[in-house]
Amino acid sequence: MDLQPSTSMHPHNDLSPHMVELLDFHFRNHEDLSTVSDLAAELKKKCADLDSNSRNLNKRLTSLLASWTCRSYGAKISIHQLNCELQKLSLSTSQYGTETVGSRKIQKLLGEELPKLAIELRRFNIVGKYAETALQLEALIGDLEDAVLCVMNQKTANMLSTRLSDPCIPNGFGLKQENFLCAVDSLNDIENILLSVSKFQPQWNHLLLAVDTRVDNALAILRPRVIANYRAVLSSLGWPPKLLAPKTENGQLTSFSDPLFVMQGKKKDSYSQSFLSLCTLQHLQTRREQRQLSLLGKNKETHLSLWAIDELVSPIASQTEFHFSKWSDQPEFMFALVYKITQDFIVGIEDILQPLIDRARLVSYSAKEAWVSAMILLISGFLAKRVFPSLADKYNEKTIKLEAMSSWLHLIDLIIAFDKRMQSLVTSESGFFLVESLRFEGFSKFWSVLLIFSDRPDWLKIWSKTELKDAVRKLREEVRSENSWLINKKQGIGIGSHKDSEQYVLSTTEDGKSPIIADFSLKIAWKMIERCENLPSTVLRVQFIRSTAGRFLRYFSDILVLRFNNSEVDPDDDEALMRLCGCINAASYCVSKLEDWSDEANFIEMKISESKSKKNVTEDAHNYSCFFWEEINNFAELETNWVMEVISVLLQQFETLSWDYLQNKELFQETRISGSMDVHVSGDIVEALDSLRSRLDVIKLGINPKDFLDLWRSVADGLDHFIFRSIFMNDVKFCDKGVEQFDADMRSLFLIFQPYCLRPEAFFPCIRDSLELLKMVKEERKHLLGLLSKNERRANCLRLYGILRVSDVEAETILRNRGFTV
Repeated sequence: MDLQPSTSMHPHNDLSPHMVELLDFHFRNHEDLSTVSDLAAELKKKCADLDSNSRNLNKRLTSLLASWTCRSYGAKISIHQLNCELQKLSLSTSQYGTETVGSRKIQKLLGEELPKLAIELRRFNIVGKYAETALQLEALIGDLEDAVLCVMNQKTANMLSTRLSDPCIPNGFGLKQENFLCAVDSLNDIENILLSVSKFQPQWNHLLLAVDTRVDNALAILRPRVIANYRAVLSSLGWPPKLLAPKTENGQLTSFSDPLFVMQGKKKDSYSQSFLSLCTLQHLQTRREQRQLSLLGKNKETHLSLWAIDELVSPIASQTEFHFSKWSDQPEFMFALVYKITQDFIVGIEDILQPLIDRARLVSYSAKEAWVSAMILLISGFLAKRVFPSLADKYNEKTIKLEAMSSWLHLIDLIIAFDKRMQSLVTSESGFFLVESLRFEGFSKFWSVLLIFSDRPDWLKIWSKTELKDAVRKLREEVRSENSWLINKKQGIGIGSHKDSEQYVLSTTEDGKSPIIADFSLKIAWKMIERCENLPSTVLRVQFIRSTAGRFLRYFSDILVLRFNNSEVDPDDDEALMRLCGCINAASYCVSKLEDWSDEANFIEMKISESKSKKNVTEDAHNYSCFFWEEINNFAELETNWVMEVISVLLQQFETLSWDYLQNKELFQETRISGSMDVHVSGDIVEALDSLRSRLDVIKLGINPKDFLDLWRSVADGLDHFIFRSIFMNDVKFCDKGVEQFDADMRSLFLIFQPYCLRPEAFFPCIRDSLELLKMVKEERKHLLGLLSKNERRANCLRLYGILRVSDVEAETILRNRGFTV
């Protein structure tokens, strides 16, 4: 047989390993080409023998099935006759009421033997269905393997034949396409049967495994040939284009030429057919994977990649790698090149390929999204292979660690900016709504270079350490400036305002009088949180935030503790009080902001994911859904402790300054005619009251409304108990003048708290009740003492007189120490 040598050999990668081994064995040198005809004859003979064996096997299986069908039909007739006889026997014996030997046999037959027969019949039917299904699958797999064999034979013949005159259409394209469609039909029919089997007969796992194995073998041959055909068509179209775009007269680069956008006629038809073929195979593979995972109780993870578009990107990756290798120290050029390629071709990709994807019935697949995702994976692969390993090695060397940290942060900045630009290409126009919905399902990971860190936790650890060190450095520089601790004056509330409660209700966290450093620190923490939002999984985001923002907030709390401890708590030093108030405001502001952050959906999702990953959850039910519960508790505890420390200092100062007043028992025992002269505030308590008023005014100016509300109420409560215990529980005798003097002194105390509430005496319940008892006339006093000495329900007697806080024992002591001027 005379054969002309092929003018253009097919690529070596298109051949299977078995075929390469066969050709290498028979054609070791140029002289062996003379044996081509003998080899072709031998191969044809082997194919004919294989076809004969296949036909013999089909005939044998058909005869076995026919034999089984005859037996099945005979069994069905016998069972039907037995059923008729049993019905006749039942009718003939049902009219007798007495139990006979025949009826007992019938009962045994109906109760034991007939159920066994039904089980056996059911098993027989299942075996029949199994055989029928196996026969159908065998026939379909035979058709599939025949179609694949035809594609292989056509491919081999093309290697030894001349190419057609039109270079854009591969040799034998129409015949191969017909064989491919036959294979696809067989694959669809096989998958439909397997889907039904997996749904209704999942116990036939051996049958499913055997069929999947043979289908996998067929696809292992078919898919490379479809891809090779697709690559050949792309090559004939001039893909990939040159990456060096021409410049305009102004020196600006023009857009890359798009071969897909300009193809017409036979070239366009050829490309469309090869594209659809590859999409069809991917659709079949997706169906098979979904079925196989459903048997395991799993769901297939949806990907944005398309095989056809991945093949478009593959030759571009080969070209760009040459340029990337020269820009290892200038990664911004890499990102610029990839973005320009993506942007220039995205219109043609969407306009030309999206209709083809719709024709292939690939539901929820987008050409634009697949193109952007593939280009991101292109640069991600190079960074993971060349750039990040080098930076990690530099980071581990102490001599160049600082330089490595700077390069690492610079690269992360470029990645984040690049991700935003690439995502903007996808989110534009009609893709916006789809992408936003996909974000909530975690699909943003396909549009982020940060996908690199999913398989490299060591790199993620280096990144988090670098971010934390950089944030701490910035915070230290800011802490050194005393201006960072200043409080925004326009947030202050004027002294003497009567609308504190209303002001607090209407205020926001921005009115918390926090120092500038608190807002600066939270902005740094939030920036670190935002930088990891495109990490591919929730677990990675949680790890990164805990390692960066969480530790940074703890470091900031340590700075607040150090500043508070270094500030001496001196009530006479206004600047010291303002520094203490600044620390309290900073802690309060952090608590408020962190609570707001924890209420966001992203942090709730991360907290749920983190809680599920932990076996032993130590948080209480209240904080179970709060992501920053540890940081919030830390700042809240500092805030409470510092407020209590300021309260303690104010009470101690008041106790020191009022010591002479509280020890002067004669002040309340002097006798004179009531109303003979005006009563003034006692001189021994004036200094204590004036100091308390001035300290509260200073603190009110510096502290946030929430904490000041707690502070002055706690001070009032402490003074109430302190004065009450110091005077009334020390057997101090009160005469009329003493009562008037004590009343005047306490009203002066109440006036200090008048700017903060309408009825300040309500916050001094013990003193208020004591004054009510002291002001009673003699007859009321005697009557109440009589009730307290006789009535067992003494507390109810006090309530009748409006005494609510003082106990019956304390009230009796006060009444007995009350004297009247004669």
